[in-house]
Amino acid sequence: MNATVCALGDLTDELQASAGGKAGVLARLLRAGCPVPDGFVVLPAAFRGDVLGDEARERVGELLREIGGRNGELRVAVRSSGIGEDSSHASFAGEFDTLLNVSGCDAVIDAIHRVRRSRCSARAAAYSTSMGVEHGVEMAVLVQRMVPATVAGVLFTVDPVTASFRRMVGDCVSGLGDALVSGEVSGQSFALTRPTGRYQGPDALRAHGRRLFRLARRMERLLGTPLDIEWAVDGRRPWILQARPITTLSPGDLASYDVNESRCEDTLWVNTNVGEALPDVMSPLTWSVIRLLDEEFNYLPGYRLWSGNICGRVYSNIGRRISVISALTGWDGQRTLELFDDLFGSVRERVEVPLHPFGRFGLLREVVPRLARFARRTLAASRGLPRFLEQTPAWCSDARAALQRIDSPPELLRYWQQHLHPYLLRAWWSHTAGSSRLVSLLTLDRKLKGMVEEGERGALLSNLRGGGDLASLGPMLGIARVAAGEISREEYCRQYGHRGPYEFELRHPDPVEDEHWLQRQQAAFASGQRMVQELLDAQCAQFEAARERFLTRWPRKRRWLDRRLAAAAAGAQAREAARSEFTRVFRVVRAFALRAGEVTGAGDDVFFLYLDELLELLRGDRSARAQVPARRASYQRFQALPPLPSVIRGRFDPDAWLRDPNRRTDYYDAVAPAVTTSLSGDTLTGVPGAAGTVEGVVRVLARPECGDQLRPGEILVAATTNVGWTPLFPRAAALVTDVGAPLSHAAIVARELGIPAVVGCGNATALLRTGDRVRVDGGRGIVERLERREELG
Repeated sequence: MNATVCALGDLTDELQASAGGKAGVLARLLRAGCPVPDGFVVLPAAFRGDVLGDEARERVGELLREIGGRNGELRVAVRSSGIGEDSSHASFAGEFDTLLNVSGCDAVIDAIHRVRRSRCSARAAAYSTSMGVEHGVEMAVLVQRMVPATVAGVLFTVDPVTASFRRMVGDCVSGLGDALVSGEVSGQSFALTRPTGRYQGPDALRAHGRRLFRLARRMERLLGTPLDIEWAVDGRRPWILQARPITTLSPGDLASYDVNESRCEDTLWVNTNVGEALPDVMSPLTWSVIRLLDEEFNYLPGYRLWSGNICGRVYSNIGRRISVISALTGWDGQRTLELFDDLFGSVRERVEVPLHPFGRFGLLREVVPRLARFARRTLAASRGLPRFLEQTPAWCSDARAALQRIDSPPELLRYWQQHLHPYLLRAWWSHTAGSSRLVSLLTLDRKLKGMVEEGERGALLSNLRGGGDLASLGPMLGIARVAAGEISREEYCRQYGHRGPYEFELRHPDPVEDEHWLQRQQAAFASGQRMVQELLDAQCAQFEAARERFLTRWPRKRRWLDRRLAAAAAGAQAREAARSEFTRVFRVVRAFALRAGEVTGAGDDVFFLYLDELLELLRGDRSARAQVPARRASYQRFQALPPLPSVIRGRFDPDAWLRDPNRRTDYYDAVAPAVTTSLSGDTLTGVPGAAGTVEGVVRVLARPECGDQLRPGEILVAATTNVGWTPLFPRAAALVTDVGAPLSHAAIVARELGIPAVVGCGNATALLRTGDRVRVDGGRGIVERLERREELG
């Protein structure tokens, strides 16, 4: 096999690194049996500058003859396959040259040279700059047999505007699809509804809709991500021409910690529970450690209980959990959401639950093995819980002492691998087992709902200390005991020094790291109006009174009630104790991070590294520290935000939310009403292209060559846009076009750049004048003229 020109089916894993994103994905799909046209890849090593060497030219001719021999008269497509192209961060859609229907060896070689040279074009440079990636990176060239298309188009396996998984959406045209992808024509829209693939769209594609759906779903599973697919039908079957991640469904830029996972899908996020444990912005290190723990026990696809990250705040992706239960039971989302009122509060009156379209049988195959593992691990942890609770304080004390004795990065790395990491996982499973003990409390609560009023039920369930202690009360009781002289300051620190309001944020110090902290707590305690014991005694009296009233009404329930109350108290105590000891172990991770900062000289930077980067730092790789300034900036920007809504449905835009004078902090619903293309007064409606709302002055341009007239912050209005317009996009505050669709060039690039866009308006260039002031709402597809002005110079 020639190392510079390689048949697509022979592309090895080693060669894929230099073959570029497009060729690498197609080779993987071809090996998996997907219908990908025959072709070959001209690797960067084949070029001398941008010209093929003699050996590579000869190999190109051989492969053309080989493909032509199998397929008769040969016409090929010659396209780029740049390093980093078609990645989850940047697609480079349309930025490099593509030549179609090329025939003859000399013409193919000329086309290869032209495509190769396009990597240095002005439009590619502008795109690279706007995406923050290196310009002029290496490029392979992909040559494939042309598919004689009767119908062709694009398919997004997830709606790129709303991020809804309910339907795959696409556009198609008769013949080749290049005019559609470039934005020159709008095409006809179609949709494939999950989980069955029900087709809605033009008749030209109807016979192939279900097959295209099954193929797209299989490709999603193979590549592990929602896809933007270019395809063509030759009259008999669909062929895959290109597949890349949908860049707009990325959680953000992980390198700079600009993370917002609500961008990834239309689902329901809630932090009414986990936000109590993590009320502040998470540092990158904290988030990565919590994500590690989430992945350890996760048994639902895509579910994040503790580590969903929206602008640095923790959220639970309960939409996924609800969707799994709904798919397995047949219940609607609202009924399923009711199951979680105890954990997340009642949110179903405020927002609709967008259900992820899981298929029942496929879900059973995926979830049951995971759930079985989860049950086995939880059961084992439950059996070992008493021993864990007993030995953890001493283990943590010994671990902190051991960390202080370590003075070399390799030794510290070994300590993490051999001691701290395994015990952290053990602590997490013990915490999970302890949380499962709450079933007794929740069951009793539901039983009492039909027997007593809500106030009485609360009083009956208020004595969870029973005859023991509740760990969540420990710090408060400990301060009281210090104030009363019953225990020393040292004893308090030993028992409760790991607890605090930010105990799950590793960057925050332990309370006892501040030598004056306990003194301030004592002073605050001394100034309180009532002593702790008085409060506990009053609560106990209320409980006994409520219990007597219950037994007066239900005299035959005495043994039942006492047994259930004892079980509920024991469960609550176990849960709180497990959480406290897990926290004690979690705070040792802070001690590990601090020691890593000391032995490597990284200092506080360690909290702005992800866990895997911190471990690499201990191995001697310091490269990730270059990202720390950007991550600090993101962290500070997130901290400057006011409290975010506790319930978020859909894609949350913090900037748009902040600009809204009527914003709410209880919930945020990003779903916008559907609109159609029409004109009403000074309101122009089109198709949502890229979400966001912007006000600005219009600049109508007929050609990209007039781009010097576009001033920064103006609204670019054009009949259509293609690759020649790309250098102008970063200057525009928003984009409005006559021709286009959500999947056209204008919309794709605008979404990647974060520019609001309304496309396919039909007559925007006729109705809007340069100088008009408008409001562009890309999420709803509306352009409102706010003020008419004379044309600017």
